[in-house]
Formats: sequence, C-alpha cells, structure tokens
Amino acid sequence: MSPLDVLSGRSSAPSLRTEVPGPRSRALHERRQRSVARGVGSVLPIYIDHADGPWVTDVDGNRFLDLGSGIGVTTIGHGNPAAIAAAAAQLEQVTHTLFTVTPYEGYVRLAERLAEKTPGEHEKRSFFANSGAEAVENAVKIARRHTGRRAVAALDHAFHGRTNLALAMNHKAAYGTGFGPFAPDVHRVPNSYPYRDGLTGEQAAQRTIDHLEQRIGVTDLAALIAEPIQGEGGFVVPADGYLPALQEWCTRNGVVFIADEIQTGLGRTGTWFASEGFGVVPDLVLTAKGIAAGLPLAGVTGRAEIMDAADPGTLGGTFGGNPVSIAAALAVFDELEHGDFFAEASRIGERLEQQLNDLATRHPLIGDVRGRGAMYAFELTEPETSRPAAGAASAIAAFAAQEGILLLTAGSDANVIRFLPTLTTTDQQLDIAMDVIDRALTALA
Repeated sequence: MSPLDVLSGRSSAPSLRTEVPGPRSRALHERRQRSVARGVGSVLPIYIDHADGPWVTDVDGNRFLDLGSGIGVTTIGHGNPAAIAAAAAQLEQVTHTLFTVTPYEGYVRLAERLAEKTPGEHEKRSFFANSGAEAVENAVKIARRHTGRRAVAALDHAFHGRTNLALAMNHKAAYGTGFGPFAPDVHRVPNSYPYRDGLTGEQAAQRTIDHLEQRIGVTDLAALIAEPIQGEGGFVVPADGYLPALQEWCTRNGVVFIADEIQTGLGRTGTWFASEGFGVVPDLVLTAKGIAAGLPLAGVTGRAEIMDAADPGTLGGTFGGNPVSIAAALAVFDELEHGDFFAEASRIGERLEQQLNDLATRHPLIGDVRGRGAMYAFELTEPETSRPAAGAASAIAAFAAQEGILLLTAGSDANVIRFLPTLTTTDQQLDIAMDVIDRALTALA
C-alpha cells in the first residue's frame, strides 16, 4: 500500500467506537455552551481531534468520512503533506510582517500565480485578505471606486458572507435578522434556477437584465456579483449561456462583473476556476476557502485598470496575506498544477452524478440532481411537485452522521444535500456513503 493509499484511507471505512456524539464530545459541548457565543451555531456536536485525507476523527475515537471538507476548504485533503511542510518551513522563517510596511516575496509570487491561473489573458493585479467575506467587501469597494457608481446587484439564492455588506447581499434573511441597518445601494435580482424556473439561459439572463435596467438603472450600477455555481443557495447550476450573457451585458454597460469563486474555485469543479466551464472571463475573481489548505486567506484578483483604481493605503489589513498562509497557498497551487487533482475532481463528479441519479430513480423525494466536478447536490421535494420537502435534508444528514458519514445541507429552503468531498475521496468511499443515503431515504419514505 502506497503512502497516498494510507493518506486517503483507500482500504478503510468509517469506524464508530461510541454513540454519536460520544461522551468526550458531549462534555466539550457543555463547556462550549458556557463559553462560546450562542450565535456560533453547531450542526453536529462532535469535537475533532485529528484529520487526514477524507477522514476526521473525533475526541472519542470515532472516524468519519468527511464529505463537506470544512465547507469546501480542504479540497486537496486534510493534512496534505506539501501544504503542511510549506507552512512549517515558513513558521521557521517569519510568522508575520505587515506586507504594506515590510513586504515579502511570497505575497508577490501568489499574486503572480493567480494572474496566471484566473480566466483571461489580460493584465491582472491581486490583493489578499483573511476571509471570503472580506474579499467580497473589498471587491465591491474596488468596483465602486473604478466606476464612480454606488449600486451593487447580487442574485437570488446568493450567499456572500456574514459581514454587514455581505448580509445585505445574501438571499436568506435569516442570516441578517436583527443585525440591521444594512449597507445601502445593494439590490437582489432573479437568478437562473433551471429546476424551478424552467427557463433557458437566454431567457433567464433577459429576466435578470430587465431587473437590472428597470429597477436599478445602468448608470448607477457599479457591479454585478455572481457565484458560478451557488453554494449555500443549494448548488444551483445556471442554465447554459446565462453567465456569458450577463458578462456581455456588464461589459457593454461598464458594470464590473465579479465572480465569487470562494467555494467553486481552485480545482473544486475540475478546472482552476468554475468560470472556465461556463465560458466566462470575469473582471474580478474572488478566492478563499480551498486556497490555503485550511489556513485563513482570501484574494481579489482582477483587471489591472480596475484593481489599480484604489489609491495606496485604501486596501489592506493587519493579517491579510499572512506569510504562513501564503506559503500553504503556494503549495496548493503546486499540488494542483503538478498532481492529478483535476482528474480526480472529474472522476468524483462522474461518480456522484451516476450514483445520485440512480438514487433519484428509486426515491421520489429526490427532485433534482445537479453539479460540476466534486461539487454535487440533490434537492429534496415532495413527490410529483417541486415543493421543498421540509426537514428531509436535515433528517438525512442526522441519519448519516450516526453511520459515520458527514454531510452538509444547503438551499434557501434547507432542502438540499450537498457534496464537497476532498479530492482524495475514493469511489469505494463514495459507494459507502451512497448506501447510507439510500437507507436514509428509504427510512424517510
């Protein structure tokens, strides 16, 4: 057995030694409730001790197959040796200097790599922050500065973060309840949701454009932001032609087209960025999550003339582009460039598509199967309707956890099961997960 086989757990299955959650996790959860703010939610109160490949092991010794990857963060696997080695070596050199005061090469090298790998051959610039929400906020700042306009448009079912501006851009009101007032000049417009709206890409794009022109006005619109595949909204894959039509309209009208690739980027869908699969060249591309193999880092990369609109000193942050995170990110780029991860993402996508469609033929609760690469989902609806099946997704996730499978729910109606496996996940492991989901659906029926 090779080291990669050991790392990815190719010969193993989930292993549960106690009930879930176990006694040590329950004890930790009691401590958590006395010390951690209630607003920090808890989907499943198991407390993790260590992780490797597609596996996470809790403090009770229970080993789970992680099909969420920290919501798409550990794309190349938990504990990737190259990323760990790069971060450890950087820790021996320097842990922090503020790049705007005493810069370092890694920041420049990562900006160069992003300029090379993001869609388009135009000249590009990058800026680094800590989180996806920070990338979103800074992209909007830059777009407003470049255009001299105020308004920003986001799509229905979008999720862009939990900071004030991002809350105003999110579709789901629950994330922002009681936190207002929110940032002004933010508008939401219809998206493309083929399962629900039945529209072609051209039809859906025209509906979006009509809202942009009639309800916002082109002359005041700085930017349109879109996730190529919507994440929290339920892995909604737009109809063919939708995103290119929006990009073309933005270019024609001087509107900055921002691709939020925080969840879809860096190998997740089988290419460097999901925009490539839709034939889109965004003005600005946002990265975070999988960029640094679990260390906090986010980036805004875009056309030089747009990025350079911001004056010196107006972009930055104390920890943005931390050298340890940057080192891990450079290792991620090397792994993606020289490894088989893109092929693995495509393999996983093909396997998930086949498996989920097979489940759909036997379980009427599954209304739709959709995704790209290692980013797939199924939507649960009442049989023979498109009405959301209330509570079904959470019930399946809870059932799976008791079998050692960690699943994520999603969707504006919380009726979607989404898959974000590490790219080290094997077909055998996916088969194990599908057997558990099959039994969960049977129990629901």
